[in-house]
Amino acid sequence: MLSLDVKQVSKKYDTFELKEVSFQLEKGYIMGFIGANGAGKTTTIKLILNMIRIDSGEVQILGKNIAEHELELKQIIGCAFGDVEFYSRSKIKTLTDVIKRFYKNWNDDTYYSYLRRFKLDENKKISQLSTGMKVKYNLALALSHGAKLLILDEPTSGLDPVARDNLLEIFQELVSEGEISILFSTHITTDLEKCADFITFIENGRIVKSAEKEEFVASYRLLNGKENQLNEVKDKLISYKKNSFGFTGLIHAEDFDPGLEINAVIPSLEEIMIYFAKKEAMYV
Repeated sequence: MLSLDVKQVSKKYDTFELKEVSFQLEKGYIMGFIGANGAGKTTTIKLILNMIRIDSGEVQILGKNIAEHELELKQIIGCAFGDVEFYSRSKIKTLTDVIKRFYKNWNDDTYYSYLRRFKLDENKKISQLSTGMKVKYNLALALSHGAKLLILDEPTSGLDPVARDNLLEIFQELVSEGEISILFSTHITTDLEKCADFITFIENGRIVKSAEKEEFVASYRLLNGKENQLNEVKDKLISYKKNSFGFTGLIHAEDFDPGLEINAVIPSLEEIMIYFAKKEAMYV
């Protein structure tokens, strides 16, 4: 069964347009949602959550339209945003006592287990928390009401590598039984290389590709060649940069001729993002 089904979703603003965005996430998997700043990640997430109105298209969560079943579905959606600001003068305990009233399936035992795991003192004021601690508190709230779909927008921002690794382990534990799914937007692509099952890449308001992670990276090649070899592939490159040894460029695997004497390797997610961003800069 599909946990999330985004169908041809569009939204137009004066200076930006989300164009027929479509992707699917099955139950029990983690999907990494990547793209440069301004590519449309947060707009897409807000449309999924019905925080802004869709111009056209449809979002289904566990087979139900979010616009028609919003109150019901938000009982089983957990959200965490890296830049959310809370009432800074309130204590954690005071804020939680307000928030948990909105959820029928709120579980105090689960909540307090995450407070202990994240080393959060509920008697501290929000203003006393570091950026990383605020993220952890946000996640503790999201994980404490029986959510079947977690939507996380930059949840690991502000966390040190050890704390990030701990969170990634939690995400993998959550999906291991096949009932919970996670849509995970981040700029820290190494996190996705550790935990994501699928990758969806958005650029300039359009989905470039949505696929299983290994299939996604294997559909590209990073070329390293001499300067006199550039003309052999230049027209097919997504983008490239020259260096003292010649050039480095990204190409679709299907467009590369392995018979050419140019070194080709499978790129990282970060390299794919960088060269797509460089393409935009080359044609501005």
